[in-house]
Amino acid sequence: MIKLTPSSVFEEYKKSINFKNSIGKHGIFEQAVINERFYVGDQWHGANCGNRRPLVRHNIIKRIGEFKMAQILASPFSVKYGINGVPRLSSASKVPLKNRALNIKESKNIGNDELNNLEDVLDKYYLVTSKRLHLNSAFAAALKDAYIFGTGIVYTYWDGRIQTGTVKNSVPITGDIKTEVLDVRNVSFGNPYEKDIEKQPFIIIASVKSTDDIAKMCLERGGDEFALNRICSLGEKATLLTLLYKATDADGKETVMCAKFTENETVCPPYNTRLRRFPLAVFRWDDLKSTVYGESEITHIIPNQIAINRMITANVWAAITMGMPLMLVNGDTIEGDITNDPGQIIKVFGTNEDVAGSVKYVTPPDITSNFGNSVNTLIETTLTQCGANEVALGDSKADNMGALSIMRSAATMPLNLIKENFKRFVEEVALIWADFWITQYGLRKIKINDDSGIWYMPFNGDRYKGLTISCSAEVVPAPEFTAKESISLLTELLEKNIITKKEFFERLPSGLIPDCETIDVSPIEKKGETNDGI
Repeated sequence: MIKLTPSSVFEEYKKSINFKNSIGKHGIFEQAVINERFYVGDQWHGANCGNRRPLVRHNIIKRIGEFKMAQILASPFSVKYGINGVPRLSSASKVPLKNRALNIKESKNIGNDELNNLEDVLDKYYLVTSKRLHLNSAFAAALKDAYIFGTGIVYTYWDGRIQTGTVKNSVPITGDIKTEVLDVRNVSFGNPYEKDIEKQPFIIIASVKSTDDIAKMCLERGGDEFALNRICSLGEKATLLTLLYKATDADGKETVMCAKFTENETVCPPYNTRLRRFPLAVFRWDDLKSTVYGESEITHIIPNQIAINRMITANVWAAITMGMPLMLVNGDTIEGDITNDPGQIIKVFGTNEDVAGSVKYVTPPDITSNFGNSVNTLIETTLTQCGANEVALGDSKADNMGALSIMRSAATMPLNLIKENFKRFVEEVALIWADFWITQYGLRKIKINDDSGIWYMPFNGDRYKGLTISCSAEVVPAPEFTAKESISLLTELLEKNIITKKEFFERLPSGLIPDCETIDVSPIEKKGETNDGI
């Protein structure tokens, strides 16, 4: 167990930094900087190529990443909670939740009906909380971090300043959860070889804050004048380490403890968060063997990206030198300045032979067509190896939409493993939220938004502390075709007399044609006209 002293915690923090520096060729910190530069397009950094030559970038790294992230986020996840040991009854969902309010007052025993109601409550409250916290944006940011740095982390914490808008005994209820996407470079795990976050001995989160804010935090937790002076002696800013670890509480149950330290002072002594899970969900783009940290795909695409940039730059430079070749000037016969301006009059002194030999162009080496083909082949090969070929990217054409659908499904198949890992990541976030609701909410009303509208349901988190809650995330099917592709497919079916004009208009993408449902084509069809056009 880690010693709860500033020096011991900072020593563990430094060990973690050394471990991260030992991963891969450059270490996590340096590799993260390199990967981010290549992702945003700063791909000639440090090349020392001067400013005369145009340095071309064909950023396939960003295109691959944006395609894969869009594919993963295209279909949202629906989260379903479950209570271990209790079967979920589908019949209960047919009755509006508002009509089967939770019974939290009558008895100490919790029946199956109440637990089934609780499952539905958690499902719907997850949606409300997701919108409040803009969870989709957090998922997108964590996914981007994972693509660039190898690891994305969503951290959930309690903010006691949040106004919930509800009251208890005429007193406003404050405090609710918030989420934050953490940079993996600022998160240290007690055992870097353990992938299961719940089995970690401790977790350290580093952040740089002003010493005034840290001193205020220390004062709120009972710090004295000497502690405040030691904190302020660190300068205007200091590194604050938040330590999370597990201990056994008075009831004999495992609980998450929290403490905060600067390098010379205990800012916040250990306190019981009452949580049962570490409040961090971790998503790894590619797993490194026996390591909690992930690996970025960018790291292994960079050599291809450099080669592509160099080849295209050479090709462009060759085209420029062919159109504007170097000029050799005889300084003995030409005294004036020579420019590339069209129509320039050059005065030459001497004989006709001097005139003929006064200016000469240097013929640059010829760039064969095979050079351009090699560049295109390298680009296509890299995209294909990364699972982002022209079919997946939508650059290819097929004879019909059905064939395109089959080709696209096959092309995106390699993404299924990453999607499955992301699904588990979503489930981890959902379980962490449920842990907060059960352990932190106590008795309060929670907001529900369903078919009955927006309403508030009485909720007693303390009543369910002994339950074991599970969670499953399922992909909500997204439209397989874009609006353009849907119209193309419908037109194809109409031309082949497989559907009628009425069926055509009924199936057009919503909002494409204003008041589409009012279009009456039945009289036309009754006259026996064929469906060979619109």
